[in-house]
Amino acid sequence: MAPDSPTALGTTSATKQRGGLSKFLFVHEIDEYPGNGKRTAYLALAVLATIILYYTYFTQTGVTPQILVSYHMSFSFYVWIVVISNLLGAFASLPASKTDKLGRSNVVIYGLLVIGILVAFGVPACSTQWEFLFVICLLGVVEGAILVATPALVRDFSPQLGRASAMGFWTVGPVAGSLITSIVAAHTLDHFLHTSGIDGWKSQFVISGVSSLVVFVLALFFMKDLSSRLRDQLMVSEHDRALVEARARGLSESDLLAATAHPWRQILKFDLVGSAIGISLFLLLYYAASAFFTIYWATVFKDPNGLNLTTAQANNLNSWFWWADLVALIAFGILSDLLKVRKPLMLAGAFGSIAMLIVFINLANHPHSSTHTIILVEVLLAACISLCYAPWMAGYTEMVEAKNPALVGTGLALWGWILRLTVGLSFIFLPLVVNSVNPVVDNLQFAQTTINGQPFNAQQFQIDHPESVAFAQANASWLNVLSEPKNAAIVAAANKNPTPANLAAFSKAVGPVVFAKSVANLAKLNKLVVPYQSQLVYLSHHQDQLTSLLNGVAKSPKQWQNWFWVCLGGMVVFIPTIWFNRGRWSPAKAREDERQHKADVQAELKSLVGANA
Repeated sequence: MAPDSPTALGTTSATKQRGGLSKFLFVHEIDEYPGNGKRTAYLALAVLATIILYYTYFTQTGVTPQILVSYHMSFSFYVWIVVISNLLGAFASLPASKTDKLGRSNVVIYGLLVIGILVAFGVPACSTQWEFLFVICLLGVVEGAILVATPALVRDFSPQLGRASAMGFWTVGPVAGSLITSIVAAHTLDHFLHTSGIDGWKSQFVISGVSSLVVFVLALFFMKDLSSRLRDQLMVSEHDRALVEARARGLSESDLLAATAHPWRQILKFDLVGSAIGISLFLLLYYAASAFFTIYWATVFKDPNGLNLTTAQANNLNSWFWWADLVALIAFGILSDLLKVRKPLMLAGAFGSIAMLIVFINLANHPHSSTHTIILVEVLLAACISLCYAPWMAGYTEMVEAKNPALVGTGLALWGWILRLTVGLSFIFLPLVVNSVNPVVDNLQFAQTTINGQPFNAQQFQIDHPESVAFAQANASWLNVLSEPKNAAIVAAANKNPTPANLAAFSKAVGPVVFAKSVANLAKLNKLVVPYQSQLVYLSHHQDQLTSLLNGVAKSPKQWQNWFWVCLGGMVVFIPTIWFNRGRWSPAKAREDERQHKADVQAELKSLVGANA
C-alpha cells in the first residue's frame, strides 16, 4: 500500500499534500513510531528547546538588582511584572490544549522565534519600566503556551515505563534555564557592567535571545510530531510499538474526532485538578527561587569581608541550587522507572523538602554563614524537591492518559493554567510580606565605596566602631565645622602641636563655641574621631541613605523567612494530593502489572494481525 494513500497510516490531509516551502515551514509530522535512536534525538531536541525557552524567560532573574536600579523601579513594581506575566501565561496555557488536534511542534518552533526576537531586540530597546513590563508580559504569554507543548512532545515520544526518566529530562528544561542564567551572569555580567556602564545588564538578554534564535533554526529543520493516530494512543512500554502502529492503521477520521470531542468535559475531574493544585503549592519555593533568589542572596547574606553579596556572587550560589536540581531530576526519574512506582518517591521527596526547607529558613538568621554551609543546605533542598517532582510529572501524564490518551495536551493545559495561576496569585502578596528589598537595593551603592584609596564598607564600619559613630551623630553640628576643608589643616596642626599660636588660629577658624567644645572633648576627639575622620564625614553626608539601608538589611532576613514559611505550608498541603495519583505503592506489584500488560499486548496484537490477514 502506498504510504500516502487514504487508508495508510497517517491519512494525508490537505496541509500535508501541499509541498514546497509551506510543507517545510509547517508540516512536521511523522507517521511511524521512531526507533530508539531517532526517538532519543527528538526527545533531546524537545528538551533543548525547553531549556533555551526557560533560559530566555528567566534571564531577568539573574540581573534583578540592576533592573531595579536602571529603571528606578520599586521591588513591588517588579513583583507585579512577575505576577502579570505568570497570569497571562496561565491563560495562554488554555488554548494550547488545541495541540491535541493541531500538533505540538509548530508551537515550539515559532515560540522560539518570537521569544528570540523579543529578548534579543525587545528588552535591550526598553528605556522605561513600562516598556520592560510590556515585553516581559509578552514573553509570559508565549512561554505559557510552550509550557504545554513541550511536555506533551516528551510524553508522545516516551512510553509509560520510561516516562519518569523522560519527564525528568523535560523538567531539566526550567532548571537548566535558571542554571544557564546564573552561570552566564556570574561569568559575564561584571565584564559588561564595567565596559557598558549601568545598561551592561542588557547584554544578558542579547545572549539568551540569540541562543533562542539558533535553536529555532535547529527545530525548524529537525523537530517532529507524531501523527495524531499515534500520539492519541497509550503506549506503556517499548514492546507496545507494533501494537500502537497496528491500532493506528485501523483508526478513521471519525474515530479521532470522537476521541477528542468535548475535551474539557473529559479532563476537568477532581483528581486531576486536585493533583495540579497540590504540585503548584509544592512548587511555590521553586518559583520563588527562580524569580527572587538572586535578590535574596544579595540582600540577606554577606561575604567574609562583611559586604553584601554582589549579583555575580549571588548567581554563583544560584548555580549550585540549579545544578543539584538538574542532576537529581534525572537520577530520580531513572530511579522511579527502575522501581516502576511514583507515589513512594513523591512522599519521601515531600517530607525531605519540608525538613530541608526548615534548615534553609533558619540559615537566614546567620548572614555570615560560610559559602560551603549555604551550598550544602541548598543542594540538599533542591535534591529533595526533585525527588518529588520528577515522579509527579510522570504520574500526572499517566493520570491524563487513563482518562483519554488523546487529550494529553488538554490535561497539560489544565496543569499549566493552575500552576501559573497559583504562582501569579501568590506573588501578589510577596511585596506585602517582603518590603525591605527597595531600601537595600536603592542604597547599597552608598554602603560600598573607596575612601583614601581603600575599600570602605559603611555597614561594617558602623558595626565595628559604634562609639565613634554614636559620638559623631550626637555632636554632628560642631564636628561638621571641624571637618570643613578650610578648617581641616588648621585643626590638624593644633591637635598635633598645641602651641598658643596654633590654638589661637584654631579658635579663630572655628569660633569660640566650637573651639571650647573641641578642647573639652579633646580626648574623645583623638580617640574616636581623628583616626576615622574621612569615614565619619562620609557617613554624615549619606546618613539618610545608610539608615534606610541598615533598616532594610535588619528587616530582610525575617521577612524572607515569613515568605518561605508560606512555601513550606504549600508543601504540607501537597502531601494528601499524592493519593490522587494512579499506580502502585509496591514495586513488586508494579512488576506483576507489567508482566500482565505484556501478555495482554501480545494477545491483542495477535488478534489484530489475524483480523487484518
